[in-house]
Amino acid sequence: MPIELPLNTMSVEEKVQLLEHVWDNLCRQSGDVRSPEWHAEILHERQRQIKNGTMAVSPWSEAKERLQKLGK
Repeated sequence: MPIELPLNTMSVEEKVQLLEHVWDNLCRQSGDVRSPEWHAEILHERQRQIKNGTMAVSPWSEAKERLQKLGK
């Protein structure tokens, strides 16, 4: 079922809101969704980088604010 979205005309803020809406909907469903193995590999690598200080993290609220500023 193809879904047409006006992505080329949407702002970054609108796209983030769309992603949040889709994610919220997915979280409410109880299906058995499994992540591919490469997700675990990336997560382990990022945990290693955080532990050894080569990667910094920020709270979602700060990251979201930065993304919203990009769209303005």
